[in-house]
Order: sequence, then structure tokens, then C-alpha cells
Amino acid sequence: MIAVKFDDRIFYKDLSNILGYSEGFLLGAELGKGKLAQSIGRNAIEIFKDFVDQNARVDNQLYHHIYEWYQVGNPEARLFDINYTTRDGGISFNGTFSQSRSVSKNSTTPFYNKAEIMERGIPVTIRPMNASVLAFNIDGEQVFTPNQVTVENPGGSHVMGSFERIFDLFFKQHFRQSVLDMTGITKYLSNAKAYKDNLKSGKTGGKARGVEVGYNWITKAGDLSV
Repeated sequence: MIAVKFDDRIFYKDLSNILGYSEGFLLGAELGKGKLAQSIGRNAIEIFKDFVDQNARVDNQLYHHIYEWYQVGNPEARLFDINYTTRDGGISFNGTFSQSRSVSKNSTTPFYNKAEIMERGIPVTIRPMNASVLAFNIDGEQVFTPNQVTVENPGGSHVMGSFERIFDLFFKQHFRQSVLDMTGITKYLSNAKAYKDNLKSGKTGGKARGVEVGYNWITKAGDLSV
């Protein structure tokens, strides 16, 4: 009778460590999701701003309200900003407007809330301040009136809501392609090569090694978006 004695203690120890490594890898990836989300958020904002600038230069009548006067598409003249928040690995984006500091050729003072008023179509009432009459231009004709004037839609119906529309267009339709696909994040995350490459060290390091590898793998994806 031929008999072979097999010491399975080493086998089960290795198996236990590999299982722990796998569990740790998933845990590390989960722990690193927040850092990845922050990297994606910062990058998405810059890409979105450039996206708006490009569209504004093509159609300056549609987006003139979200820039200082006569500087449509100029990154230094934006009257809008975007911020983001992360929670549980997810990202939320929110747009805000800033006050204008420049002066229109038809005025002597800045139209401070220009961006928000024109975006929302808020009526504006103009009154004489240091004179007995108002003087303004309508279709090239100089008009004088002693009465206050109410402009129902200062930016025009084509301008109202245009920033909201381009905001939705980018984040609902172009976000994946512009931010995730073009930077290589989607491709990177579809192949967890780091797991296989570090399996040997995981065989001895167990769960702790898995957490380290998983965390480094997921956060490295954020470096692709920088």
C-alpha cells in the first residue's frame, strides 16, 4: 500500500490569506472611493468651464450674461462658478453666479446681478437717479423719458435658462465621455490589474495587504483625471 502524508496546514493558511487579501482589496477600494470622487469632481469642473467658454465663443448672444460685458468666452471674465460635494463616493455639482464689476456702454454703473437676473428672466425696473429723465437706446434710437421703465426680460427669452440647459447637457450627457472615458478612468477601473500583480504578496500579507493594494488602486485612478 502506497500512502502519502499531506500537511494541509500550510495550504489552508495560504488559502486563508488569499481570501483575506481579496476581502481587504475590496475594502481598500471602498475606502478610497471618496478620494477618487474628489479628483473627478475637481477635474470635471475645469472641463465644464472650458466647455461653456467654447460654446459661448460660438454663440455669444446665448451666453453673454454669464460673462463680464464684451468678454464672452473669456475664462478671466466668468460670472459663474461650480462647486462639488462628495458623499458615500458619489458626487454632486452645483452652479453659482457672481456679481458683475464691469459697466455696459449704455450705463454708468455695473449691472451687479446681471448673470442671475438674465438667467432667471427677472424683471428689472430702472428709475432716474441723478437726473429728471432716463436716457437709453432702443434699436439705435435715443429715447428720453421722465418715467421709470420696467424691462420684463433683461436678457431676452433666448438667454433665460441657457446656463441651466448647458449645465444639464454637460453633466447628464457629456460627463461620462468627457471626464471618465477620455481621461482613461473607465478603462482603468474595468481591469483591476493591481489585484493580480500583488497576489503573491497578498498570499503572505493577507487582508492588510489587500486593503493597501485596493486603496492605492482606486486612488490612482484619480491621478488620471488630473
